[in-house]
Amino acid sequence: MAASLQLEVVTPDGAVLSTGAEYIGIPGIAGQFGVMPGHVPLLSALAIGELYYRLDGKQLEVFISGGFAEVSDNKVSILAESAERKQDIDVERARQALMRAEKRLDASRRGDANIDVSRAHAALSRALGRLRVAGV
Repeated sequence: MAASLQLEVVTPDGAVLSTGAEYIGIPGIAGQFGVMPGHVPLLSALAIGELYYRLDGKQLEVFISGGFAEVSDNKVSILAESAERKQDIDVERARQALMRAEKRLDASRRGDANIDVSRAHAALSRALGRLRVAGV
């Protein structure tokens, strides 16, 4: 099947991905949703998670951390806070971030009032998402 969608993933640091796709799975804040050719126009906030797309029979993954998705005229534009293609994820860095987030949450549970719990939970989600997309 030929690629019938155009996928663009952009962060504040620049373009991460520009490719054709046959299907795109997107982590929306209300849950994962799919886009196929001919999809109606759509704007959605993004959650932390895995964006995947199919191209030439292969499934490829991208880690996404928040932002927005716009679908219009067989083009999907992802404006993400951060994004990393599977092959670009630094697994060791993600493991270290996971350990730091777990330590912060543990300190909070032990009564440390100096810990920003929501920030620690977000860091934990990002680290777990990166590791999941990396296949670890």
